[in-house]
Amino acid sequence: MSLRGIVPPDPQTGVSQERFAVIFTPRQNRKRFPAGCVEIFDTLEAALAAADPEKKRYAARVVGPSKSSEGQYIYYLLMWLE
Repeated sequence: MSLRGIVPPDPQTGVSQERFAVIFTPRQNRKRFPAGCVEIFDTLEAALAAADPEKKRYAARVVGPSKSSEGQYIYYLLMWLE
């Protein structure tokens, strides 16, 4: 996994970490998403089950949350899941 361009997770706090998620987005060409567009799941299976590409909800592996320079909480995309 490459963390280039991503604020690395803090191993002491566990706040920002890898997670399974469903991201609501009209396009899959972005690398970071506001927390309001990201729904976190405990398992890969749960994220895949909740995904619905017809409704623009895509399963992904993300890292976050991190606070952006604009003061917004964001998640960084690690990979889309299918």
